[in-house]
Amino acid sequence: MNPAKGWPFWLRLVLASLLGVVAAFGLAPFGIWAATLVALVLLSPLFLSTETRGQAAWIGWFFATGYFAHGLSWITEPFFVDAERHAWMAPFALVFLAGGLALFWALAFWIARRPGARMVRQAVFLALAVSLTECVRGYVLTGFPWAGLAQVWVGSPMAQVLSLFGPYGLGAVTLLATLPLGAALTQRGGFVLPLGFTVGAAGFALVYASSRPEVTETDHVVRLVQPNAPQHQKWDPDYAPVFFARQIEFTAAAPRPDLIVWPETSIPAWLGSAQPYLNAVIDAAQGTPVFLGIQRGDGPRIYNSMIYLDETGQQAGLYDKHHLAPFGEYVPLGNLMAEFGIHGMATTAGHGFSSGPGAALMDAGKLGKALPLICYEAVFTQDILSAPGRADFLLQVTNDAWFGTWSGPYQHLAQAQMRAIEQGLPMMRSANTGVSAMIDPLGRITDALPLGQAGFIDAKLPAPHDPTVYSRIGDVPVFVLLGAMFALLWRNVRRDHS
Repeated sequence: MNPAKGWPFWLRLVLASLLGVVAAFGLAPFGIWAATLVALVLLSPLFLSTETRGQAAWIGWFFATGYFAHGLSWITEPFFVDAERHAWMAPFALVFLAGGLALFWALAFWIARRPGARMVRQAVFLALAVSLTECVRGYVLTGFPWAGLAQVWVGSPMAQVLSLFGPYGLGAVTLLATLPLGAALTQRGGFVLPLGFTVGAAGFALVYASSRPEVTETDHVVRLVQPNAPQHQKWDPDYAPVFFARQIEFTAAAPRPDLIVWPETSIPAWLGSAQPYLNAVIDAAQGTPVFLGIQRGDGPRIYNSMIYLDETGQQAGLYDKHHLAPFGEYVPLGNLMAEFGIHGMATTAGHGFSSGPGAALMDAGKLGKALPLICYEAVFTQDILSAPGRADFLLQVTNDAWFGTWSGPYQHLAQAQMRAIEQGLPMMRSANTGVSAMIDPLGRITDALPLGQAGFIDAKLPAPHDPTVYSRIGDVPVFVLLGAMFALLWRNVRRDHS
């Protein structure tokens, strides 16, 4: 029997919201994946207690709103960097973002609910429906896959499954291992298949993780520079020279590494007028190549860019960020919105930054080929899958000062770890305020600088693994498989319902 059926509907909505909040404790900085699993198991009885599809949609919406509101609470931080201009937007941003993302879950719950159908079968159907809407969330309108369920597994053996099925496949496994099990709690018997799948998935992950190839180190040493410039001081004329001087000091320190990486927008000048600053970088580097973030203009367009200075100090590579953060680096209908005083937080000019041509590889000399990622781009597995070839390492430069000092920077780091596992490639990550880190092809952090600390680390670059299954097949086979399973189950659920 399902005790939730006798509860007032408003109470079920409150409980769904609270379960969503609990589920978000699986995300960084907490990393309590068991909280996510328990919340999903207990969500099933609430879903199955509904009498109509509309009620089911509300259960899904309240759960997901609680989950995203807690998990994405860091989204308010950027609005307080320039509080006078943007603070008023903070509560609206969190409410509308959490509520908007929750609509994907509401749709899945509405589709999946079929009163009268077998409970466990409905829960499997719900797991597939949510999985498919999560796929859509990661791609539609430029996508926003942050806080996907696969993210809760970072740091556990289960995360290694990313190298097979990617984030959407692992998210689907998580749902299939929990929602049907919760449905089985509402009836007598019927535990064998749901419990068997859950135990089997966990056992497979443990065995697979133990079989992953060992990581070896190269002889190359990479220096990751972290100036720790708070966002409200980063461009202040009184402070910018201080932060630049820190980076010069860190760059000049002995012994000499094989590569130096500065974070996103680390030069306090536009590229066209930055030669005095670049000369200082070249002098401090003493013949060591340097990757660094910088802004540049090209006629009426402006770009968030990364350049590569080779051993001779020449600019030997340029990459323009192509996956921009909406309302951060650009505003849809920017010129119109500017009339109402609404600008991207990283720029005050109309539409804001322009997108670069797309994913690209950059030659890093004796270290091989780098796949550059600027800040937000490391969130998107599709940006890496669209690269024109296989890199030897992933390179992220970021300004996580925008994300505050609580959950945002750690969740951003977790997603960088996921990209490393998915591709079987090491990731070097230089973050303005942290966390700067060297990540191996298994997603493990081999060396790091804590959040909010100025300094640098000299870390050995791990060798890449062979291409993973996921790096070869991408998301399409996962989407097709989930869609096929959904279509096959649709007939059975409708037959039960009729």
